[in-house]
Amino acid sequence: MNPEHYCVVIVGAGPTGLILANLLGLYGIKTALIERAPSTVNEPRAVSIDDESLRTIQATGLIEQVLPDTVQGYGVHYYDWTGELFARIEPTSTEYGFPKRNAFRQQVLVRQLHEGLQRFPHVTTLFEHALTGFAQNAQAVQLDVSHNNSDKTISCDWLVACDGGRSLVREQLGIQLTGSTYAEKWLIVDLLDRSTAFRHTRTYCDPARPAIRLPGPHGVVRYEFMLHEGEDPELVLNEPQLRSWIAQREPSDAQLPITRKVVYTFHARVAERWREGRVFLAGDAAHLTPPFAGQGMNSGVRDAANLAWKLAAVVRGQFSADLLASYETERKPHARALIRMAERIGRFMQPKSKFAAMLTQGALKLASLYPPARDYVLHLKFKPKPRFFEGFFVPAPASAALPAGQLLPQPWVERPGGTRVRLDEVLGHGFAMLHWADAPVSPAMCAVSGLNCRQVHVLRQHDDFLPTLVRDPAALVIRDCEGVLGAVLDPAGADGVLLRPDRYVLAYLPRGANLTPAALQALLEQFTARTS
Repeated sequence: MNPEHYCVVIVGAGPTGLILANLLGLYGIKTALIERAPSTVNEPRAVSIDDESLRTIQATGLIEQVLPDTVQGYGVHYYDWTGELFARIEPTSTEYGFPKRNAFRQQVLVRQLHEGLQRFPHVTTLFEHALTGFAQNAQAVQLDVSHNNSDKTISCDWLVACDGGRSLVREQLGIQLTGSTYAEKWLIVDLLDRSTAFRHTRTYCDPARPAIRLPGPHGVVRYEFMLHEGEDPELVLNEPQLRSWIAQREPSDAQLPITRKVVYTFHARVAERWREGRVFLAGDAAHLTPPFAGQGMNSGVRDAANLAWKLAAVVRGQFSADLLASYETERKPHARALIRMAERIGRFMQPKSKFAAMLTQGALKLASLYPPARDYVLHLKFKPKPRFFEGFFVPAPASAALPAGQLLPQPWVERPGGTRVRLDEVLGHGFAMLHWADAPVSPAMCAVSGLNCRQVHVLRQHDDFLPTLVRDPAALVIRDCEGVLGAVLDPAGADGVLLRPDRYVLAYLPRGANLTPAALQALLEQFTARTS
């Protein structure tokens, strides 16, 4: 008997694997999700979710289920060794449609993502199925799977390993992680029913005991304490000991119910390569990020958003498999940049002495007197932009304020009748073309090289909806009511923009162009030549 065959098999039902499965479900791809545990994780591992990840959850169609269990728009307050507040990060912009920093509970999110898979009869979830090995050839991947003390084989066109930092798939491929491991261990304690309503994270940059207090949704709160060299992890898990540390930071938290306590070692590592033939690495299997910037899980979500539409396009025959090479090319540099950011924040949070704390914290206090420097920190502008430097996009003109290969902002836009929605709500799930309603852009652009774009006519901020601007009554028309799209198109001298399914800019449409720009046509033909 031939083994059950899937277009894509995902190993690991964490946030990365579940979001990838939901996106593939939306694209209509026959997918299996394999997880050795009996259900999704019931531990509150990650606690911070950013605006880019919420936008990706919006793309899965599950944002309305997720937001009620999310604390949107929290910041971080930094305290020196005396307990004095010396810096704040409280970003207020919603560039991608959501606040930049948000608190959540991972066990709630993964349950919601798993429930979302029930929408798709072509997506199969296999709990208590452990991958024991695999082999691949030019046509497929054969997987050996153990379930209920019996073995079986399944096959797939493409395998994606989302199986964590100790990835069995990565180990079998012989792919090494490069980077470093922090010498310091951290004690993490999760508690329930806090009575202190303060919503922002407190970070204590105290060499005596660096610590973090992170409030979350539904009254939860997390504490993280750095251990010093020589401290026994088993002894610090002693409840009276850890409660005394909590009491030093917030006495009202000291007697709260504890739901989890664990000692972690943090890593800053990246896999040497993220693909071997028909097998891909994603999430912690591909990169391990220190937690100081709250970007570990969020980097995995970016992997899923990048890889999902490409796998779907290749499975459907829309593009050649060469497109998949852009996954690592695009994602790896950004993952490295976020790891470097986390390491810098970690050095700042973990001063080795009071003298070192005085130098770093004093420098930040001084810089805060200069408004541009203060805003750079306050509004999280130091976070690396979601941008590709090479990959599947056409470079933009030098005048462009937003380079091609960068994530397009998601403003609120107005529909005829006055309803306002986030931009992605009108873009659909595939490629999209936004262009000024009065621009001479040919409708044939939407079908160029099989892209099958959704065409959206855009009115400028200062214009009204008039029938003379868009004569087709079935056309999608929106108004750039916040002026954000104008700020993208006008500096680039463009009448429109082509967007990838992950909402990164594929190409600008030069002003007055009725035909596809030659560079775009060449890019598309590079990947479609062998798919006829």
